[in-house]
Amino acid sequence: MAAFDPWDPAFLADPYPAYAELRAKGRVHYFEPTNQWLVPHHADVSALLRDRRLGRTYQHRFTHEDFGRSAPPPEHEPFHVLNDHGMLDLEPPDHTRIRRLVSKAFTPRTVERLKPYVAQLAGELVDELVEKGGGDLLTDVAEPLPVAVIAEMLGIPEADRAPLRPWSADICGMYELNPPEAVAEKAVRASVEFSDYLRELIAERRENPGDDLISGLIAAHDEGDRLTEQEMISTAVLLLNAGHEATVNSTVNGWYALFRNPGQLAALRADHSLIPSAIEELMRYDTPLQLFERWVLDEIEIDGTTIPRGAEIAMLFGSANHDPEVFDTPARLDLTRSDNPHISFSAGIHYCIGAPLARIELAASMTALLEQAPTLSLAAEPERKPNFVIRGLEGLSVEVG
Repeated sequence: MAAFDPWDPAFLADPYPAYAELRAKGRVHYFEPTNQWLVPHHADVSALLRDRRLGRTYQHRFTHEDFGRSAPPPEHEPFHVLNDHGMLDLEPPDHTRIRRLVSKAFTPRTVERLKPYVAQLAGELVDELVEKGGGDLLTDVAEPLPVAVIAEMLGIPEADRAPLRPWSADICGMYELNPPEAVAEKAVRASVEFSDYLRELIAERRENPGDDLISGLIAAHDEGDRLTEQEMISTAVLLLNAGHEATVNSTVNGWYALFRNPGQLAALRADHSLIPSAIEELMRYDTPLQLFERWVLDEIEIDGTTIPRGAEIAMLFGSANHDPEVFDTPARLDLTRSDNPHISFSAGIHYCIGAPLARIELAASMTALLEQAPTLSLAAEPERKPNFVIRGLEGLSVEVG
């Protein structure tokens, strides 16, 4: 178990050998530093994501005291109010009610209509990168594309978008394991500022509705599908955070993997029809969300180990995506891999509602880079973010020959 150390830079650089060790030692492991049960195998993770004995929250059934847990510190309340009213951290019936409303904005037809806008924006961003002769793929292409798309869907004016990514990054810091108090303070401050901004925007949309998701949620509320203002705010924040975080990290993790596997990159450059399978393989190969947590609402058993109510399970997506029981030679990047049931978008009722949009965004940026920057190369070795749960790079410096 020594190899699994989510705070060790060597582990963060390459966690996959440690995952192999965990899988070899068994199906479930208690990890004392975080008081969690680690689940590393694909079959178990896939089954548990669909198991209704587990939940993203327990507060729909139990108090903190019932569950043997302490309430969060009062000074963290703005973060928890924001987080706990988003559908990712709700269970039915509240989750069902909110997801039904939001899913109307993510129908296949709606997402398909966004394709030309996404492709145009990706092309413009890559054009600017090429004109400069290179730059930081993270800040020049990977970030601005999905942030602009989800902001456009929500109806956030272009002039207001600058703080969105910093707010999101500060809030997402709380999803790491045992975040320090300094991280919590930044998350609370971002939660307050983002919530205040959205409260004003919702008030403005009530007066002047538009063709955007926030206006749609207000209209649905007025028509009887009850959504509190806090649920609207939390939903908007969740869509922004989830709507770009995975896409940003999949883009830079993916291109870094391609640069380290020049044979695969050459094959992709020679055959752009590989783009769809390449996107799935790159999300599997270096998973943007490494861990997903669930509370045990009713006692379960894994491989003879009883896990009691009140425990927390940490499903290791990165490990599941490298399980040799499911993936042939999982440590090998294979852009032609056809049988690829990765779980990077989760599964069950919390399956990523924006997965079709993420795939369109990833395909648009990859297509633009392959077509407009065919000689794109790595300019400097990147620095990895000191995070485990959300896996990404501080930047990805590239040059265009």
